[in-house]
Amino acid sequence: MFDTTAQLEVFPTDLQMRRIDVARNMRRFYRMSVQPDLFGGASLVREWGRIGYRGQMMTEPYADEGQAVTALMKLACVKKRRGYA
Repeated sequence: MFDTTAQLEVFPTDLQMRRIDVARNMRRFYRMSVQPDLFGGASLVREWGRIGYRGQMMTEPYADEGQAVTALMKLACVKKRRGYA
C-alpha cells in the first residue's frame, strides 16, 4: 500500500568538487559535509588541498542542520565560480 523506497534528498549534505588545470599544474579538491554535533546542532566540515595529499580541515558549528546546508550551498556556488566542478 505504501511505497517504502528511500526518498532522495533535495538538499545535499555531502559534496566533493575538483579543480584540475594541467597547464598550471593545479590539481585541487574541496569536500564539504554536514554532520550532527553532540549539542543538537550541526557542523559544516570542510576539507581542501591537493589531490593525493591529506589537505586541511575546518569545522564550522551551526544552530541547526538547515543553516549548515544553506552555508554549504552558498560555498558551493562560490567554488563553482572559481572553477571547481
